[in-house]
Amino acid sequence: MVLAHRMAVESPLVEAEMVQAMEFSELSDRFNVGGVPQTTINGGAGTLVGAAPEEYLVAEIMKALSV
Repeated sequence: MVLAHRMAVESPLVEAEMVQAMEFSELSDRFNVGGVPQTTINGGAGTLVGAAPEEYLVAEIMKALSV
């Protein structure tokens, strides 16, 4: 979550939003939140659950973009 925000600060190609899963149950349901933190990429094209190193997030982004 913090990593996604750092990426958004560094690149105009990245947007990051953070919401409380318990307060926004409709979003939690829509994105099948199973644990927190959860990073959802491009509306669900990729998902990373839990705190993870930068290389894991970058790999998941690349996979979601099919690069």
